[in-house]
Amino acid sequence: MVSWEIQPKPAELAESRLVDAILDGTFPVNSSLPPERELAESLGVTRPTLREALQRLSRDGWIEIHHGRATRVKDYWHEGNLLILTAIAQHRDKVPQDFVANLLQIRLLIAPTYTRMAMQNSLNEVIHLLESLQVVEDTAEEFTRRDLELHRQLTILSGNPVFTLILNGFGSIYHDMGLYYFSRSQARDHSRSFYKKLLSAVLSNDTYLVEEVTRQVMQDSINLMKQAMS
Repeated sequence: MVSWEIQPKPAELAESRLVDAILDGTFPVNSSLPPERELAESLGVTRPTLREALQRLSRDGWIEIHHGRATRVKDYWHEGNLLILTAIAQHRDKVPQDFVANLLQIRLLIAPTYTRMAMQNSLNEVIHLLESLQVVEDTAEEFTRRDLELHRQLTILSGNPVFTLILNGFGSIYHDMGLYYFSRSQARDHSRSFYKKLLSAVLSNDTYLVEEVTRQVMQDSINLMKQAMS
């Protein structure tokens, strides 16, 4: 049988290993990478392949290349860009706990807005979406899947594709985080209550209440996650 699985290129593998090394502190912020020959040998790649990987890292905001001088690891939290966030999502086993908290804080800020916009743009679709959530199988896996899909659909119905791109970019982290979060019955009960309250607010066509209900449950979920991680 023919396999259609696409294998990563050597430069992509080298790039991934270097990101891992930056995230785990092997190459800390503001440190210098080893000389090119030494780094290529440690990664088991050719120097042209290494140069390609370094150019990709420079483009994404991980490093700063100066010809004739050592390559510096940038303070990627402050000097990076959105490509950094995408890469971090792909290396979620290296993500610090405070990053998860920061990610939930972003959701707290944007979820009330895209939920309100979705209701204003597509009221009947949102009602149907929430009605389908009034009964959810009582497992962490199903709650994770259904909750992520709820928010993805709300971002789509909001009419602003940037919301969807942000959510999709962190889908893998949200999935892992959801399995951990929804493993607690308290979290599943909390989401059941949210789906009911949100449906009631949407049926009343009360945009203020929709935002408030969403904002409150996002804040509560942050508190529950902190309890679970403490």
